[in-house]
Amino acid sequence: MIRQTRFLLIILLAASSMGASAQSRQVSYFMNIPQNHLANPAFKPSNSVYIGLPGMSGISISINNNFLKFSNIFMKGQTNDSVLTFLHPDFNVDDFLSTTRDKNSIEPQLSVPVLSVGFAAGKDGYFSLDIIDRVDGNIVLPGDLFVLALKGNEGFAGSKIDLSSLRGDMKYYREAGFGYSRKITSRLRLGIKGKVLFGVAAASIKNNALSVTVKDDYSHIIDADFRVNIAAPLKVTKEANGDIKSIEFDDSVTDSPGKAIKYALGTENLGLGIDIGATYDVSDRFKVSAALTDVGYIKWKRDVNNLVSSNQFVFSGLDLSKVIGGTKTFDEVGKEMQDSLKNAFKLSDTNEPFTTGLPFGLTVGGSYNFTPSLSVGMLSYTRFIGKQVKEALTLSANANIGTSFSASLSYTAVNNSYDNIGAGLALRTGFFQFFILTDMIPFSWNKIVIDNGTIPLPVSFNTINLRLGMNLVFGNRVNEEHDKPIVTVE
Repeated sequence: MIRQTRFLLIILLAASSMGASAQSRQVSYFMNIPQNHLANPAFKPSNSVYIGLPGMSGISISINNNFLKFSNIFMKGQTNDSVLTFLHPDFNVDDFLSTTRDKNSIEPQLSVPVLSVGFAAGKDGYFSLDIIDRVDGNIVLPGDLFVLALKGNEGFAGSKIDLSSLRGDMKYYREAGFGYSRKITSRLRLGIKGKVLFGVAAASIKNNALSVTVKDDYSHIIDADFRVNIAAPLKVTKEANGDIKSIEFDDSVTDSPGKAIKYALGTENLGLGIDIGATYDVSDRFKVSAALTDVGYIKWKRDVNNLVSSNQFVFSGLDLSKVIGGTKTFDEVGKEMQDSLKNAFKLSDTNEPFTTGLPFGLTVGGSYNFTPSLSVGMLSYTRFIGKQVKEALTLSANANIGTSFSASLSYTAVNNSYDNIGAGLALRTGFFQFFILTDMIPFSWNKIVIDNGTIPLPVSFNTINLRLGMNLVFGNRVNEEHDKPIVTVE
């Protein structure tokens, strides 16, 4: 059990060292595939009709962070074949901590298409319908929290640590979006997509104040004005004084497939969202575009529990240096942390609904066509997550030959990483279009030994996203910037 717990933590940290939310969108932005309308609703697919089948039209998984790479978690050992994890006694903790920042963010995301349909409406219009299951989270961890956890209390004795920047939320919801784009003038095209959001489960932290005082005897005193809102099938029980006694999953919602489906399709947690976009042909060769996406909110009303901490309490279990030093097991430290957290929070009797906003994005791009089939592009994607702003800049070379072949080679600067080479490829055979996209191609690898086997891992990733899928496409309405075909491929 101890080995499994430690291995799970290592894998979670490794996963958090990967990812770039929406990078697959950037790779596909100038490609001729229907999915690029998710980044800008003004884009008009070149097919008269397309259908994206459930689970086959582009599942995307990413975990974005601004401070970790694989090489920060897995260090070369004394032999070429050995790799040390961050919990190994010989691991260089100072090197690991040097990569952390004042605010360290981790953003897990999962997107699973349920159904996507698009069809032309006359010469100038295009309708789209997208139903997508999404998991979206963002967590911000103060840098001092890592120092306190990995090096212990000694450096903070007699001082107070401000952790008010700690925040986080995680939500699972279903998005049903109906979009329409239309050419307004010979050069300007506008698009809009309205969305209805159906929340399934969420957890959200509201941090008004949080600080840790390390006393001279190295005990932790925490002052908190802290609230955790949860909307999920959980049974939370409390003691007579309001302290949390236990938190357990409510098995009744999964007693049968029918109950599980009914819960997942519930409409109690509703929200709204909108995407808007535009493209403009500056000349026959030069085009610019812009879009604002994922502007919206969800109000959570079902199975709400409010966990409140607004007092001072003693906290233990934060010191992982004892695990690294071998004086305690990871399970022992985890149990201490669990007990301290249970005593820190009280269960509110209010069960107040709460609202979460969506992280929204601003995309601005431009492309220049050397020939009808070859172009270069520049794309800026800015994501707004609460008070945080994340920026990614992509340069790409693109080839689009009718609806039969589309490819892109890209370079992206993101997450303080400047060596991200990506590529995308789409092929159409008959009614089937296959595509694969990646934002970073790994060139150097390490391997970690697990039991008697080895797992290859890229050395310097903090950005990765792989998306692949298949569309059913009908018709061959090639790019129609000026309502006339540039290339015709039968």
